[in-house]
Amino acid sequence: MADFSSIPIIDFRRLQDPSTKEETLVQLREAIFLVGFLYLTNHGMEATIQKAHAALPELFALPAQVKEKCNMIHSPSFVGYTRLGAETTAAQTDWREQFDFGTPGMKQWTPDDPFWQRLEGDSQYPDYPGARELVEEYIAESAKLSKIFMRHVAECLSLPPTTFEAFKGNMDRLKFIKYPQSPPGSQGVGPHKDSSGLFTFLSQDDTGGLQVLNKKGEWIDAPPIQGSLVVNIQQGFEAITGGVCTATTHRVIAPTSKTRYSIPFFLGVRMDLTLAQLKESAAHIVQRIPASDDRKKRAVDVPSEFLSPLYSCFGEAYLRNRILSHPDVGQKWYPELYEKYSKQVLT
Repeated sequence: MADFSSIPIIDFRRLQDPSTKEETLVQLREAIFLVGFLYLTNHGMEATIQKAHAALPELFALPAQVKEKCNMIHSPSFVGYTRLGAETTAAQTDWREQFDFGTPGMKQWTPDDPFWQRLEGDSQYPDYPGARELVEEYIAESAKLSKIFMRHVAECLSLPPTTFEAFKGNMDRLKFIKYPQSPPGSQGVGPHKDSSGLFTFLSQDDTGGLQVLNKKGEWIDAPPIQGSLVVNIQQGFEAITGGVCTATTHRVIAPTSKTRYSIPFFLGVRMDLTLAQLKESAAHIVQRIPASDDRKKRAVDVPSEFLSPLYSCFGEAYLRNRILSHPDVGQKWYPELYEKYSKQVLT
């Protein structure tokens, strides 16, 4: 199978234009199948992205006590502020600080609800003028764009446009991230596959540092393209398509000469999706996707905690992921689960 040495660019306006749509769908299909990553240009969010990036330096420059008021430790939904060095990836410390937010207006959790439904909860906002309004505007625009994009993905895979909408979750997530200047070789965020849903839409500044792993094991730079969004497949979408469309490992090298800021939006998947439902849907979808035989052979056989029989549904698997990534939050809100998951070996 062919490999990649650069990240393809998809012009969103050409997907909207009937005269160029079919040609661009072919390009999108190749990006989805071959790379799992792409740049999306002319997407219509440029002004909102510029406004958000302009606010980030002041937001992260808030006094420590102001940021700590909305620390993630106060949230069973894993939203809020994470101080520098408090998160791990691939068993190593990530050299970044961040704010996590979620879609507003979530149903309030009660003891009658499944325990994993606590993941869908209210955000915490820093005491900064306009922060909440900015976050909610960014999430709303991203949700609108991602819905249209996901329909085009279905079309490029020869599926009905609304195929993947049944898998969409209630709560999407947004991060504001700061990677401070660090010693050479530091880990901004370690090698990983995005795990919280369907697709990630990342706005990065002009610093660089994002790298994507190809099938030869080579790290390919994803340098900034002004005004673009970097879009990648998450493990939820990989599972839904039975491994035909794979999530790609990536990392961020910590900057050495200046601070790096980025804003990823994570399109959420249904928390109540069970393994049986997932495999049934994946088998149906795989039958209809035109793909090479080697992809078909591994359909519905994706190694991932999201397909482990240890977990009752996607929500429980995702909660495990959060608990292990943020052990302080996990130990406070889910002490028994923390003990269980920290000792558990995936099957």
